[in-house]
Amino acid sequence: MNIEQYQDIIKDLKSRFLSHKIKATIKVNSELLEFYWYLGQKIVELQEKQKWGSKFLENLSRDLSKEFPDVKGFSYRNIRAIKQWYLFWQQAVAKMENEIAKQVVSQIYQIPWGHNIAIIQKCKNIDEAIFYVQNTIKNGISRSVLIHQIESSLYQRNKIAINNFDVTLPPVTSDMAKEITKDSYIFDFLTISDRHSEKELENALIDNIKEFLLELGNGFAFVGKQYKLIINEKEFRIDLLFYHLKLHSFIVIELKTTEFKPEFAGKLNFYVSAVDSKLRTKEDNQTIGILICKEKDNLIVEYAIKDINKPIGVSEYQLTKELPKELKDKLPTLEDFKRFSNE
Repeated sequence: MNIEQYQDIIKDLKSRFLSHKIKATIKVNSELLEFYWYLGQKIVELQEKQKWGSKFLENLSRDLSKEFPDVKGFSYRNIRAIKQWYLFWQQAVAKMENEIAKQVVSQIYQIPWGHNIAIIQKCKNIDEAIFYVQNTIKNGISRSVLIHQIESSLYQRNKIAINNFDVTLPPVTSDMAKEITKDSYIFDFLTISDRHSEKELENALIDNIKEFLLELGNGFAFVGKQYKLIINEKEFRIDLLFYHLKLHSFIVIELKTTEFKPEFAGKLNFYVSAVDSKLRTKEDNQTIGILICKEKDNLIVEYAIKDINKPIGVSEYQLTKELPKELKDKLPTLEDFKRFSNE
């Protein structure tokens, strides 16, 4: 390594760091991330052109830490992460149109460094990474929530539930309603048997309300379970009632531990109408119904809700995520067990 060249690099990085007026006490922000981008770019250029190996990163970490002893971002581990982060996004934006690339880079500058690292280390491709960047900006989620979303495959499950929102809600409200409903919910935080009843499922969700709200998404406020409505002196009970703070709407959730049946939609439609009549005020938007069942046939669902005049979405749930294919292939089959038992 050329010592003069290296010393020039340290001077340049020191000057660049100070020009952004970054201090260790300041919260991670776009200024710091812009500097990290520049640092990652310089590291990649020097290692490619000058053939400076891993020792370069160690020396760089040591010398920058010496120049800025109060800054924790120059550890060897973080320097490597900066290089990884830069390469991930640089290779991605290089394939995009200029304006789109600028927009993507500006978005990654808007989220904290810890979020950035979690995204590039856990996401499988650029589309997934961009989804989580934008979701973080939009909903202001914490790093722990972000990691939960990635590990529970929110991106892969972000398909919209089958619904009739386009014909039952105004366009803006319809778009928002679609955003808050998922085609599939993962309840892997529950510890109940496969042969659970609706009451067991309901109780387990309420016992784990924090995780349940996390899975539902931002904006849901819990109102009550088995919420009682009196209609013409007869008592009816809604499984779960929520209020959505952004939609300004009551959300009726009905749980079914069986495959979807058309009559389920009729019952949910009744509950939505009842809430509109009994609870909704002039400040509230239309009540929305979400039916979450064990499984569903999409075509049957479409026929069942087609002519219903209340906004309804139909989703399904899973208690555990499916095993990855590579693990499934390694598990013994029933034939294996039979063979082992006979040996």
